Amino acid sequence: MKGKHSHTHAPTHSWWFRSSDREASCCRGKPGKLNDDKRQQLKDIVELQETSFTVRIQPPGAESFELQVSGQMLVAELHQVLMDHEVTCHRTCFSLQLGGIALDGLAELHSIQGIQDGALVKVVEDSYSVRDARLHLRHVRDLLRSLDPADAYNAVNCSSLSYLTFYTRDKGNRKASERSVDCSPPDYILPGCRDRLLTPLQPVRDDRKPLQCLRVLTMSSWNPPPGNRKMHGDLMYLNVLTMEDRELNITSSTRGFYLNQSTAFNFNPKPAAPKILCHSLVELLNQVSPAFRKNFTALQKKRVQQHPYERIAAPFQVFAWVAPHGDHSLDCVRAEETHTSRMGQDEQTAGQSRDWNEELQGCRELPRSCLQERLHRQRSIFKTNSDFVAAATRGAVAVIDGNVMPLNPGESPHMQMFVWNNLFFSLGFDISEHYRPLGGNTAAHAAAICDLRGAQAYASVDIEGLHTLGTAVVDYRGIRVIAQTIVPGILEKNHEQSIVYGSNDNGKTVFSHPRFLELLDKTSKPLRVQRHQVLDHNNAPLDLCSGMETIGILGNDGRAYILDLLRTFPPDLNFQFSEKEEMREDVPKECQSFGFPRLHHHSLASLRPELIEAFEHIKEPVCELTAGDRDAVGADMGETGLLSVILKACKAVGSASDCCFDIRFNRNICSPGVRFSSECVEEVQRQRRLLWDAAAFLLSNQIPALRDCLDHTAVPMDGATLTSVLHQRGVNVRYLGTLLRELDKLEERERLSHIQRISISEVIIRSAKHIFRTYLQNVEPAAFSAAVSHFLNCLLSSSSNFPDSCSDELLSRRRSRRRRSHGSRVTSLTDSVWARLTSTELWGKIRAEAQDYYHHTIDRCVESIDAVIEKHNLQRLSLLREMAIKTGIQLREYVFESRHRPVFGEEDVINMFPVVKHLELTSPDATRLVQQAQLAVQQGLLKDGYELISQALTLFSSICGVLYEDVCMCLRLLGRLSYILGENALSHQEKAVMSTERIQGIDHPQTIQDYTYLALYCFAGGQHSTSLQLLYRARYLTLLVSGDDHPQVALLDSMLGLVLHGLMEYELSLKFLQNALILTSKYHGATSLKHAHSHHLLATVYESKGEFRSALQHEKEAYSIYKSQVGENHDNTKESSEYLKSLTQQAVILQKAINHIYSNTPSACTPPPKFSTPSLPTILQQLNLTSVDSFCGKEGICPTLCIVSSFLVQKKLQT
Repeated sequence: MKGKHSHTHAPTHSWWFRSSDREASCCRGKPGKLNDDKRQQLKDIVELQETSFTVRIQPPGAESFELQVSGQMLVAELHQVLMDHEVTCHRTCFSLQLGGIALDGLAELHSIQGIQDGALVKVVEDSYSVRDARLHLRHVRDLLRSLDPADAYNAVNCSSLSYLTFYTRDKGNRKASERSVDCSPPDYILPGCRDRLLTPLQPVRDDRKPLQCLRVLTMSSWNPPPGNRKMHGDLMYLNVLTMEDRELNITSSTRGFYLNQSTAFNFNPKPAAPKILCHSLVELLNQVSPAFRKNFTALQKKRVQQHPYERIAAPFQVFAWVAPHGDHSLDCVRAEETHTSRMGQDEQTAGQSRDWNEELQGCRELPRSCLQERLHRQRSIFKTNSDFVAAATRGAVAVIDGNVMPLNPGESPHMQMFVWNNLFFSLGFDISEHYRPLGGNTAAHAAAICDLRGAQAYASVDIEGLHTLGTAVVDYRGIRVIAQTIVPGILEKNHEQSIVYGSNDNGKTVFSHPRFLELLDKTSKPLRVQRHQVLDHNNAPLDLCSGMETIGILGNDGRAYILDLLRTFPPDLNFQFSEKEEMREDVPKECQSFGFPRLHHHSLASLRPELIEAFEHIKEPVCELTAGDRDAVGADMGETGLLSVILKACKAVGSASDCCFDIRFNRNICSPGVRFSSECVEEVQRQRRLLWDAAAFLLSNQIPALRDCLDHTAVPMDGATLTSVLHQRGVNVRYLGTLLRELDKLEERERLSHIQRISISEVIIRSAKHIFRTYLQNVEPAAFSAAVSHFLNCLLSSSSNFPDSCSDELLSRRRSRRRRSHGSRVTSLTDSVWARLTSTELWGKIRAEAQDYYHHTIDRCVESIDAVIEKHNLQRLSLLREMAIKTGIQLREYVFESRHRPVFGEEDVINMFPVVKHLELTSPDATRLVQQAQLAVQQGLLKDGYELISQALTLFSSICGVLYEDVCMCLRLLGRLSYILGENALSHQEKAVMSTERIQGIDHPQTIQDYTYLALYCFAGGQHSTSLQLLYRARYLTLLVSGDDHPQVALLDSMLGLVLHGLMEYELSLKFLQNALILTSKYHGATSLKHAHSHHLLATVYESKGEFRSALQHEKEAYSIYKSQVGENHDNTKESSEYLKSLTQQAVILQKAINHIYSNTPSACTPPPKFSTPSLPTILQQLNLTSVDSFCGKEGICPTLCIVSSFLVQKKLQT
């Protein structure tokens, strides 16, 4: 569930690793062991980095070529690399041999005897099976469509979009001396333009237009081969229509591919002329179709020119919310895979089903004693989980589409359960009123995410012997589907009879088990769980070390499984499901002052782990301060007095231990049905007070801490990044109403207006999403497009809306029956429940939901989107983007402000994709290296930090592949450190940009940040026009995501103004710098140093234009700010003063020259005026100063180091 801005992510789940590091820090006083372990770990990583070597590959019938490989690479991975290589890409069914011995696919290269630098590895053709033939056909199809973005638009095969090379390829050699380059941006990028076009979001490259190699490639209707042909080795038959319009019938046999004599109506499997047998289909088509050979060769040349990061499949599917409306084409592989998917089969195993639970649990049980074993284990877990998520997503879609038979077909649809591909699927509804005490259907919907977060927490702790299920939550067409692996034996017996720990009936029966207690006790410290006693159904006390709803099951495989992890984190007492007789004196004054406790839709509201960690950090110094008196009393009271003081200190902060600081929470304090013994009353009250203290801490410390957005250490740009900012501080999204009320109280709320706008947008869109979920559940499948477009019209258009008219496929039928029936599809649509929704009714529901769930009051006068936009200065397209991303809607390119099409139509809604949440797995070893690197960088040890990040990158890449958020973070950090050290940062940053586009989206705020960094590095490297195009792209994306009133726009406009100044485009430079000045004044303050710097930048451009009066005016403003903020003796003030004198002199000289010209009197004493031209090193220095805040934040880069970098890069340029 993953710089200056908040969306620059830290390592996933660092809250657990940081707590582990605190334990390690306690051991630093012990010499030897810890340091030796670290040295050994670093030695192992260095060995990983140094085990790359070169082998020579000998394919059949072609010249050998060299290939660099890593010693950690599996033979199977080398097989995949060769399937992507230009020379061997058309081969799939082959083995690799070294010295005549076939290599084991699961062996690592370094473990193979005889392999060394320069070793000759032969590619040996193998016989095909039906599975091999299908995989070969799929691979050929992928090669033929390798330049076609259709798979990325349709979200299949883990394809996704990347457009970086559109702006960098063939432009990198343009230098600043090329003044003829067109620097003018499109009109929709210029300041003041209100047009927000979606077409430029996905630009079309002329060199990426797909080359058509075949007209048709499909399966023959003669499949499967009859028995007598199977005896001859026939596997399947294919039909091909070449570009020369020649129809070919091809036989796939165990030996390869050849033409047969069959026709559409006559089966003749005998070989046809030319009688050629080729091991690969591509080789055969090359022989029989010159057009195929020509186009396929050209296609492969373009394919291999792509960056590897553009071609590699992502580990998880990314969905695009905008796509062009493309033509549907014949695709036999797609049709075949759709059929196998509906049958619950995996396309890679040809009719077989994978045992997902055994695979996942088997990976977790792999040894982990040394780094090599841990890497192998983590790589296996990650790959299996990635495959599981893909299968779970396909299965969930198949369930909602009605392609899977339920286990209980007699039940109502909301109560049905399914098994598909060895996965168990249930729906997010309250079955048999199980969640009624917790909130009914609302609680059942929330429970799925709570359970997933719990599984994430236990997976992060990773206790050997304690097993959790593979879990994914899929929201699709208004229904939440929970996909889980199956506990062995659970379907063979009654579920209740399998439970040996916890309760499955809200406390009516409660069990405990020594094996589960022992395992869960190991998780209690990192997860801060208080072991406690409850009364069972026989009123006997028993121990629990988790929430009561957490159940333990012993599977038939002997493993201990925990399920229903709803109460993994402490309950949030600020939000309660029912009115309780809460003593007012028990509720802290801080909570009362904010209006808490409040009623909530369910009782599963919990505190985030980040909040618990921050709360613990606050409590720890209090404990130390209280215990600090022990020296004073130790001499007078002796050992007994000392123990008494320590006991008092621990009790004062609610520590679970009497001798050390250890805060833990009882998960069952608010669980309905839980009964505690009379002996536990005092402990329960103490635990309840501790929970109230944490809830009060959130309100009094963490929400006000969001004021640090004033210094722009966190600058959210959309709902996702705002959520990230809140979560980093341990604040749940349900506190958005409280956040908005606090923002209204701030004196400087204007400087946080962007956060206020995003928060209001988030409340509106999240409330609309809740309504949309139930709205879709009443829609018949044939009307999804009409229903979705109607809802969007009601949400985003204030005009009277009616469902779109009938679809194209119904026109002829309606016309033919017009005389017999006056009805039409319009009538039937308006009779539907969903079609009666109006804009006024929807906004009334949104207002009610915002008040009930987020406790934010939307004015009653606001009854339409127009009023909301006008009052809060929102952007309609940003709202549409948020709604589409959160609900899985895919739209075609749409001009929102078009007067000709004021509302959405059916054809504007292309598709609906599943929104998937799953476990995020990473490497603890690599995460610790990143934390050590951050510490080293903060101490100024840049090279040490660089080495540590490089080592972390090696580990992350070997586990997760190169397309993963943690890998992006490492590449980003390496780029920044390289830049600061004066080295080439472009390679690292280009990879970071492409990775971010592929795995987070082409318009994600992090993508915008990465484009901005890359533009800076390109300018420093002399690629000035490329830098300008990247900044234009970043500004366009920012306008799309956040609008033109945002601090990020101020940063981009300042950088654009500087780059244009360097390219001597003064008028354009002034447009952007003047807009930056306005925004800087608004978001940084009129007396801020940032505002002074903006004035100075404008002064330099006016000076270059010769407008010295304007230059003096702006520099005087800058000097005034510097003098008032940092004093006359500060370097900035002195430099501004000197610059003022220079400008004054230039202005006087210019005026004298003008006077001399008009006086017509000869004089040789008047020197000509000098108009300064921009110095590129000076421009670069100003760019570094402008973007210095972008290097701040969680990744640990000190902002002052960026100033150092400017001088390093300048020196490099000068030399």
